[in-house]
Amino acid sequence: MMGEIVDPERQTAFEENLPQTVDPKRARFPYCVVWTPLPVISWLIPFIGHIGICREDGVILDFAGPNFVCVDNFAFGAVARYIQINKELDCSISLQHYAFSNEDQYNMNANGRDTLTWDAALRKSTQEFQHHAYSLFTCNCHSFVANSLNRLGFHSGGWNVVNLAALMFLKGQWVNTGSMVRSYLPFVLVCGVGLILGRLTFLSFLAFFNFLLVGWFLLGTYFFKNLIQL
Repeated sequence: MMGEIVDPERQTAFEENLPQTVDPKRARFPYCVVWTPLPVISWLIPFIGHIGICREDGVILDFAGPNFVCVDNFAFGAVARYIQINKELDCSISLQHYAFSNEDQYNMNANGRDTLTWDAALRKSTQEFQHHAYSLFTCNCHSFVANSLNRLGFHSGGWNVVNLAALMFLKGQWVNTGSMVRSYLPFVLVCGVGLILGRLTFLSFLAFFNFLLVGWFLLGTYFFKNLIQL
């Protein structure tokens, strides 16, 4: 018996509607926040790294320099950790995926109000940060992702650079064992060499460096709220 002939257009439409899954080999992380360690900084403070957010098709967006948002070229290496968001349960925007001819995508929610779709919300954050100067201390990759999550209404919003970093550190899922080793091995080696050569001097330096950097973001986020941009 001859097999059923499938209409190519119908087959393509069916494939586009298939649920998307994380594919680290292709660097595709649909509906995810992603993280990778930073040179030097992550060697001293391993929970601080570079962070990005992904479109519906899994392509990574990350704020990587002045007026520049990377698309599908995650700065500082492959993704090490990620958090996949359940868009229907965790976000307060309408997230049905339709094709639109205009620049932004809108849907009608249950209350009859127009709301942004996932990709349109990320597009608006991208357009905004393409006009922002980059600064590690005042406007960085965490600012961009926090801005995007607030537009998406992720857990009712209120995201900033501090609680976003804490979320990734506590809830982030490792891509594989190699990613965990890549993230923590430099910290272990630096601490080992530092303790052998510097002992209390190294511990004092490490504590002081952590206090300064973490303290800056805590002050800039919760006490001087216009200091760190979102």
